[in-house]
Amino acid sequence: MRLHQLGSSDLFISEIGLGCMSLGTEEHKAIGIIHEALDQGVNFLDTADLYDNGRNEELVGKAIQGRRDRVILASKAGNRRIEGREGWVWDPSKAYIKSAIKDSLHRLQTDYLDLYQLHGGTIEDPIDETIEAFEELKQEGLIRYYGISSIRPNVIREYAKRSSMVSVLNQFSILDRRPEEEVLPLLHEKGIGVIARGPLASGALAAEREITKGYLNYSPEEIIKLRTQLSAVARESNRTMTELAIRYSLSHPAVATVIPGASSREQLLANIAAARTPHLTQEEIEAIKQISEANRYEQHR
Repeated sequence: MRLHQLGSSDLFISEIGLGCMSLGTEEHKAIGIIHEALDQGVNFLDTADLYDNGRNEELVGKAIQGRRDRVILASKAGNRRIEGREGWVWDPSKAYIKSAIKDSLHRLQTDYLDLYQLHGGTIEDPIDETIEAFEELKQEGLIRYYGISSIRPNVIREYAKRSSMVSVLNQFSILDRRPEEEVLPLLHEKGIGVIARGPLASGALAAEREITKGYLNYSPEEIIKLRTQLSAVARESNRTMTELAIRYSLSHPAVATVIPGASSREQLLANIAAARTPHLTQEEIEAIKQISEANRYEQHR
């Protein structure tokens, strides 16, 4: 498994990580998937306090016992549960972030996080206060580095300008190429690493996955048409659709890792197989972009 430096940090993370959100809550199965990932060379695990109301962090914490030194561990905060109320509220305040880290560390059974991320954000947030919270957590040794998880270019621009974050977790795939327009060039210029989530577009680009629902502005029929065209590119280079999709998300120089989810060992191994395939050639990248552009043009006719 190739390792890539995450932004300006000294974290070297596997180019394919594990997005832990889709592990489920069955302990034996979830821990088995994490152990298999680590055995296959994955060293980057991404979770959040929001996932399964903290249960996901608990399962990750159990899975990494005795293996903590092999793991680059990331979690997120900013979504706050209020006793007696349904759901979560957004709270990027310094007080809450510095409180939330303690609960996450307890659930993860560790005394530090390698990467702590703001789980969202708006331009109306008290951004300087939020940054101050992360900086203090670094000084206190509770986190090594921090970043944000956001798809909002205006928010990303502000944090890139005002903070020492090392990463942005951003949705990026063949079916969602919006980051290519502004976000990825900006972060590449600033030396901030991108953690690409959704490289398989919620399964729409996964090998052998039946298409039963749309994705973003794509209907199931449009996804099937696009997949048929992409499959020809994949076959020419002896790749599966999953491998082609993951390699595309990794092809931008700003991207340090992709974090496809896996709810089974089979899905995990299909994702990790992309690590054993060569980088996309420039010809493959151009062919994928042409197919994508042609389909986007058809959508707007």
